[in-house]
Amino acid sequence: MALLINEHTLLPLLMPLAPARTLLQRFPDQLAELLDAHHTPPHVTAAEVAAARQVFLAAIASRSLVGSLNEFAFLADHDRNGPEPLDLLGLSLKLSRVPCGPLFKRHVSPDRELAALLHDLPPGGPVLS
Repeated sequence: MALLINEHTLLPLLMPLAPARTLLQRFPDQLAELLDAHHTPPHVTAAEVAAARQVFLAAIASRSLVGSLNEFAFLADHDRNGPEPLDLLGLSLKLSRVPCGPLFKRHVSPDRELAALLHDLPPGGPVLS
């Protein structure tokens, strides 16, 4: 599986890695599913998906992001092998409720950080990207 997080909200997304060569092409549809599950307004989801179609890979420069990825990976592995395994979307949603150190001075967890960003957007106005 692949674990991706948003740099600002730390919103995690787990998705199948295989086939790895199509990961970036599959990412926008997986992102749309995750944002819909978080009750993101359709115009915001559409804009984020459009922006996600222009992706590139880069090394992570932030040690904080690496720490968040490691923690999410540990928790995902634990929950994936637990007594009630979740699908990847369900696991992504569960991870989004985990308190994250970098968000403590703002909204504590990725789902709350996303909700706060969505709340502050003007209706039909600029989007997250």
